[in-house]
Parts: sequence; structure tokens; C-alpha cells
Amino acid sequence: MKTEQRLAELGIELPPVPQPAGNYVHAVQTGNLLFLAGKGPFNPDGSVPTGKVGRDYTTEEAYQHARSVGLTLIAVMKDVLGDLDRVKRVVKVLGMVNAVPEFGEQPKVINGCSDLFVEVFGERGRHARSAVGMGSLPNGITVEIEAIVEVE
Repeated sequence: MKTEQRLAELGIELPPVPQPAGNYVHAVQTGNLLFLAGKGPFNPDGSVPTGKVGRDYTTEEAYQHARSVGLTLIAVMKDVLGDLDRVKRVVKVLGMVNAVPEFGEQPKVINGCSDLFVEVFGERGRHARSAVGMGSLPNGITVEIEAIVEVE
């Protein structure tokens, strides 16, 4: 099945690709690997959630933040590759959660992105992953996620 058709079936609209927040590019391809820069979350109204997971946000709310990051990462893939069917496999995801020190549910948060990748790409979306807690993230965002994708 075409990935674009799958997005439509799921009722998923990709967000616009944001401008880089620093001196970097959204993605770099070397050989058949596409390295995606870390992206942060957006709320449905376009605002950016900031604060600590485990204090200002629940695991469930942060799961939605991670899902929004996944949507932006897919939008970057489409922008760079032109066709999401060129994604052969999501290889690796690194998810970082801005959380209180005692928070331990980082994997449940980052599942928001991982679940989306599997919904959209099927088996091609299954990946190796790290989900870690951070003392802070840029501008106080709740979640930052980067990915490595194998492309055709």
C-alpha cells in the first residue's frame, strides 16, 4: 500500500515543516541512511508545550506530544524524499523527555512516536529505540525526538 494512502485512511494530515531553530538542516542523507534532526512537539492549536513531564503534564499528555513530533518527522521525510514510499525502514529512534527526576515512564511517552510510525509504515516503521529522561530540553519543550531512516 502507498504510504500517502495510508495517511489518508488514518485521517492524518502532516504539519508544515518548521524552520530549523538553529544552524542545522532537517536531515542529512549519507548512502541509504537519512539522519533526521531532533524535533519538538506542537499542540493541536499550534502552540508549543513546555514544562516538565510528571509535574506539568501526565504521561498520556506527553504521549500525544511525542505523537506530534512523529508527525513532524514524517513531514520532514516527505519534504526531503518527495515520496514516503522511499522509506524502506525506520531504523532507530532517540526520544528525550523533559521530566522530573523521579519520572520513569519515558518509554510510554516515546511510544507516541513509535506507535505512529508503525501505524503509518507498518512493519517498515518498527525500529530500535532509546527513550531517556533529560533535566531540560531547548526552550523547555516536553519532548524531543530524532530518527535514522533507511531509504531507497
